Amino acid sequence: MASKRPGRRRPPAPAPKDTIRLLVLDVDGVMTDGRILLDAQGQEIKQFNSLDGAGIKYWQRAGGKVAIISGRTSLAVVHRASELGVTLVRQGAKEKLPAYLAMLKELDMPESQVAVMGDDLPDLPLMLRCGYAIAPANAVGEVKSASALVTLRRGGCGAVREAIERLLRYNGQWDLILKRYRQEPG
Repeated sequence: MASKRPGRRRPPAPAPKDTIRLLVLDVDGVMTDGRILLDAQGQEIKQFNSLDGAGIKYWQRAGGKVAIISGRTSLAVVHRASELGVTLVRQGAKEKLPAYLAMLKELDMPESQVAVMGDDLPDLPLMLRCGYAIAPANAVGEVKSASALVTLRRGGCGAVREAIERLLRYNGQWDLILKRYRQEPG
């Protein structure tokens, strides 16, 4: 008798203590797989996952806000954020914490209602202050250790979608998202 190969399971993660209203995302290693591709003219090319984009739209539909804070600057990020209706974008933030704190002040948002998803050490100061820290599977060990949730998926491979679905479930909103797609014909 052949043994069944165990399926992948989501690791247990505690629910946030407060309702999460803002999701702050890093780009390289979270929204992308972390590779930086340059064409012959030195233009940066980024590859984004459509599952992540759909998840961002679900989050927004449920009333959540999304922000992007990246240490790098890329026109590809500007275009992707625009496609997704993400207006809170801070690029070139070598020190991310000041950009994060200014954004929260601008939104009048308590840190307890913020989730931050990052993969490397520059994201750690935000993750240590927010209400709910999330790391993709490819994050460095220190970031994973500081996270309440570590996704099964890697950055750029649906990790953002996985995290959003989990947050929507915690907020009691996932069924509202599903209801739109479970409409009976007729």
